[in-house]
Parts: sequence; C-alpha cells; structure tokens
Amino acid sequence: MTQENQITGHDENQIIAERRSKLAELRRTGYAFPNTFRRNQLAFGLYQQFGELSKEKLEELPDVVVKVAGRMVLKRVMGKASFATIQDMSGRIQLYISDSDTGEATHSAFKHYDLGDFVGAEGTLFKTKTGELSIRVRQLQLLTKSIRPLPEKFHGLTDQEQKYRQRYLDLITNEDTRKVFVTRSKIIQAIREFLVARDYLEVETPMMHPIPGGASARPFSTHHNALDMELYLRIAPELYLKRLVIGGMEKVFEINRNFRNEGISTRHNPEFTMLEFYEAYQDFTYLMDFTEAMFAETARKVLGATQISYQGQTIDLSKPFKRLTITQAIQTFHPQYSDAQLQDREFLTRTLQAMDIHYNSQDGVGGLQLSLFDETTEHLLFEPTFIVDYPAEVSPLARRNDHNADITDRFELYIAGREIANGFSELNDPEDQAERFMQQVKAKDAGDAEAMHYDADYIRALEHGLPPTAGEGIGIDRLVMLFTDSPSIRDVILFPQLRGKASED
Repeated sequence: MTQENQITGHDENQIIAERRSKLAELRRTGYAFPNTFRRNQLAFGLYQQFGELSKEKLEELPDVVVKVAGRMVLKRVMGKASFATIQDMSGRIQLYISDSDTGEATHSAFKHYDLGDFVGAEGTLFKTKTGELSIRVRQLQLLTKSIRPLPEKFHGLTDQEQKYRQRYLDLITNEDTRKVFVTRSKIIQAIREFLVARDYLEVETPMMHPIPGGASARPFSTHHNALDMELYLRIAPELYLKRLVIGGMEKVFEINRNFRNEGISTRHNPEFTMLEFYEAYQDFTYLMDFTEAMFAETARKVLGATQISYQGQTIDLSKPFKRLTITQAIQTFHPQYSDAQLQDREFLTRTLQAMDIHYNSQDGVGGLQLSLFDETTEHLLFEPTFIVDYPAEVSPLARRNDHNADITDRFELYIAGREIANGFSELNDPEDQAERFMQQVKAKDAGDAEAMHYDADYIRALEHGLPPTAGEGIGIDRLVMLFTDSPSIRDVILFPQLRGKASED
C-alpha cells in the first residue's frame, strides 16, 4: 500500500502532530537534522550514464556504487522489501530497501519515514524487472524530517494562487514549474553570453534614486534615516547607464530589478527584471538587427530551435521581424481609418471618447495615435513586429528624427501581443533634453503621475558630452513567458506580488 493511500482522509493537524512526535523521538536519540552525508551523484547524471543500458548489460559491469540524496516523493512498503523515489535538483531516482541489504533495523526505521522527508542513500545501481534504473540501498540515513505533509496535487483554478503563494510546494510537486525556472536561468545566461561575446561590460547601478528617471512610471518611495532624505526605488537604470557611456564605458549592460507602482495583471508585476544595454556610435536601426540576432541565438541555445510555440501558435525568430509605424499598424488591422483621419486631432479625440479610451487632454496628434494603438492594435501584433517612429512628445529620452522633428528614432518590439523591448537612438543634445524634461514637469503638474522629474545632474553629465549612442531595454519576464509558453507573468516570477492574506497555521 502506498503512503498516499494510508494518509488519505486523515486530518492534517493529526498528521502534523504524528510527525512532530517522530521528530521528538529523533531529538531524544540525537539523530535529528544530521549534516554528515555527502552525495556524489545526481539522478539525471545516473540516467545519462546508465539509463540506456539493459538490465543484463548493467549486471555485467563491476558494482556501480553511488551516494544520492533528495526528498522522498513516493514510498511503497512490501514486507521485507520497500521501494522509494527521491527527487533531487536534477530529477528522480528509485531506491530499493530490503532487510537483506540494509538490515532489519534500518528497514524498520525507513517504514516510519514520511513523504517529504529528505534521505541519503548509498548502494549499487541495478535495473528492476520492468527496466527501471534503481539503487539497491546498503546504507540509509534520514537527513531532514518533514513536519507538514506534501499536497496530493495542485488542480483547478482554485489552487493557482496557492502555487504563487507557496512556490516551494509548486516546485516540489510540479516538474513543469521547475522546468520554467530552469529555462529562465538559461535565457538570462544566454543573453549575458551574447553581450559579453560582443565586448559589452556588465555593470551595476543604484537601486535607490534621489530622482526617479529613465522611464515614464509611478515610483515607489522610501526614506533613508541616516541621510534624512526621500529616495525612490528605480523605475529604470537608463540615466545611470548613460552616465557610464559619458564616462567612456562605451558598451554596457545591466540585468536587474525595476520597480513601478502600477497595477498588477497577467503582464505586469510591480517588481520585474529588465535587461538594459547601451552602445556608443550606433543607432536604433542597428539595435533592431541586434535584437533579432540576440533572440534567435538565445532560442537556439536554450530551446534548440528558433521556432517556438506560444498559446497554440508558432513564432519563427529566425525570420526578419516586421517594421511598421504606429499608423501603419493601426491601418493594418483597422483599415477603416484613413491617413487624414489619423492626422486629425479632433477626429482622434472624438474616436477615443466614443471608445471610452483614456488619453491625456494635453496630448498632441502623436500621443492620441499612441492611445488608439495601445487599445486597439497592440494585442493583435502576434508576429514579431517593431513599431517605429514614436512621437517626440511620448519619447522624452529619444533623439529626434533628422527629417521630422515631431518623431524620434525609436522602436518598440511586440511579440504575441505584448511589448517585449523598447529602444532608440539616445538624445545627446543637453539643451533639447533639458527642454524635454521641462515638458515632462509641466505634464506632471497637469496631473500625469507617470511623467518624469527634471534631473539637473543628468543634464550636467550630458553637457560633458554623450557620444552618439543607441540603447535598449528588454523585459526579461515577458521574454521568459514567450519561451516557456506561459500565459501569465506570475508563472515566470518565482515569488510574484500578491494581495495580502491572513497568515495560516
């Protein structure tokens, strides 16, 4: 009989009480929480090396003695012999415990172990009659007593929040969840290798800023007691990274946290991971080509292919990405709008009002076009698409276009209906930047809580000279969603932000 069947129907508090009693006995005998066992193999490595051998071929080899350790997730007791499955960081492997191999006392003690306990085992490899790679245990040790029982299963929407709140249980019981976060780590490593191979220098910039800058967003604020000053958790590292380019560090990148005091959704978490990188003597068109190459190489390294499946549809990262202006994108999906209408402020205002779309009353044509795009078109951009020629009024840090001062040399990349990246040729004219900051201050005074502050120190730095530079930010969490076919940002953040909940026993 499996242990799962034995505990079905028991009251959880009774199970916890029984396990505490077992732990108390271990303490009495002096064997609680030992730290003397050292493993020399992981489950996956054993399967790699011996998993393909037949039962007979494995028996022909000299005894393969191994030491493994992990959490017990399955247990089957059958008189004088028992089976258990342990799970380590790489996977699972089966243990065979018997009176003849370990002695009756050790086997008897094992029968009182519980699912969730950590055990260490030393023995020889063999294959069962059904061909499962297993370890014939000679020595067995209880390493950590688990007091709370593992959940039987996570199922249905009612348990989704529990997965997020108790991610440790989700990781124990759900192999797919573990794979998501292994993939996340590999994506970040592949991106880092891509940049370092191209002579980029990884740097770290402050997480607490005296002035929030580098993006249009509402910040979190805090107070530093010793300095007696208000500080803000950073909304973007951009202005500090560009200070480094001014200082002569011509290729820099940072992968780290940003914090924005905004709503929570399937695409938004107040704490999120961004890659930002800057390269002197390049422009935004170079960045678009660079981004295509980065995504394709990352997919090949991490997934083994450049075609990925997301929510039932295929995305090919090896093909050149589409490039459309805001108005071209709107007209692609909404051909009823003419060029003249999309350049008519009064028409745009009436249209937004009729559709109950929020916009800022002081916005010009470009800002109104963007509001219409955000609400009607963004979610339809499934194939990788660069949206270019962003209005200057909504791009306070981007360089104006040489042929049209009302737009900037800027793009945003959309994949699967979500913004993935934002890049532009950097504004390196200190007088223009100062004027743009002033416009942002006016917008903030008019009620735009996400408008930027005036950063006098950054203007001072710009006055020393920023070379022609291109810079980009990529949302790591959204990229991981794409690569792991995850519908919600909470699925790819180990500990997403959730509403407060009363503590449980």
